[in-house]
Amino acid sequence: MDKVKKIFGGDTRQLGMIFALVALIIFFQIWTGGLTLTPDNVINIFQQNSYILVLAIGMVLVIIAGHIDLSVGSVAAFVGICVAIAMRDWNLSWWMGILLGLAIGALVGAWQGLWTAYVGIPAFIVTLSGMLLFRGANQYVGKSNSVPVSEDFQVIGGGYLPEIGPDTGYNNLTVLIGLLLAVGIVVGAVRSRRALVKLGAEVEDAWILWVRLGLICAAIIGATLLFGSGRPGTSFPISGIILAVLVLLYGFISNRTVIGRHIYAVGGNRHAAELSGVKSKKVNFLVMMNMSILAALAGMIFVARSTASGPSDGVGWELDAIAAVFIGGAAVTGGVGTVVGSIVGGLVMAVLNNGLQLQGIGADATQMIKGLVLLVAVAFDVYNKSQGRASLIGMMMKNFRRGSDDDSSAPPPPSAATETTPVSETIRQSS
Repeated sequence: MDKVKKIFGGDTRQLGMIFALVALIIFFQIWTGGLTLTPDNVINIFQQNSYILVLAIGMVLVIIAGHIDLSVGSVAAFVGICVAIAMRDWNLSWWMGILLGLAIGALVGAWQGLWTAYVGIPAFIVTLSGMLLFRGANQYVGKSNSVPVSEDFQVIGGGYLPEIGPDTGYNNLTVLIGLLLAVGIVVGAVRSRRALVKLGAEVEDAWILWVRLGLICAAIIGATLLFGSGRPGTSFPISGIILAVLVLLYGFISNRTVIGRHIYAVGGNRHAAELSGVKSKKVNFLVMMNMSILAALAGMIFVARSTASGPSDGVGWELDAIAAVFIGGAAVTGGVGTVVGSIVGGLVMAVLNNGLQLQGIGADATQMIKGLVLLVAVAFDVYNKSQGRASLIGMMMKNFRRGSDDDSSAPPPPSAATETTPVSETIRQSS
């Protein structure tokens, strides 16, 4: 057991959500007779839930800042219908349609951010109003009709990495990206360890590093082969590429930038953050605007996959995004949460949905099970914090960075900083 703790950077309980996801996959793999981990099903899980995972990335920042956004589904639907009509009536190219959608999302976010940050109306009320307003706007603009989009535009939601090179039985580009990712992780970890050794810092035993890297690379290669061996014409979805880029980008922003630290500081204690020089109104404005931009992107991904925009798009999306964030370890009171944790929480919900569908479980039972999973996950996290422990995902990320960062002076992870470090010290470190 001690060796296991060393490999995973501490108490294995720190990886609770990861283990829960793996256990859920294994359970459904057995229960469905091997249908869960077929290449086509794994690809479908990512394609069917990519827009919810995009929403979860934005929602975790909103919740960390101490707010909540109930309008994301309606905003996504409104942007989707606007883009579809503009492309149909104005003959916009696919990339112009995307830029238009992001611009509309930014305007909607600025509207809601203005009321929340500068007028002082709680985000719950502002976005509840937005949910009604933009749902009605979607039906008014589209006249409650479905509007198709061009085939070029459909690629961002229903497309795959193209086939290149000789016929190997796999999608060569998918395999190449997986191999490059594995090599990059190994090289980065080795360089980090060498840098720490040169600085005279204490490092873990070499065998621990290589066992950990072996497990990570095995997981990457396994996933790569699954995505690359689907039916002809399928591979890693384009929506998955978009999601991966967003995870890297927002992971960096939340962990390594001043604005990221300020978001955690405002969510942890707004008054203390303001006394430390944080402009909380600016932070809240940017968080709300960013959420609407990502909602616009999620709406376009969904419309592209569905090949048309309709009046029922986006219904209930905000609930799925919020559930993913809380299952991923975010605190209801704000100040705690991670982008990676939200993605893990979203994947838990995605695998749960998919597995129950494969077994023919009805929508009523599925909803009840999802509700119980959310309640148990949050209750377990609340219990851990009441015992003076960090959230599961927060602890996981803290120990992951402890073993992988090559800069010994880097600031502590957000979850740790907001739970144990004074706000002023957190901001000083980020500056």
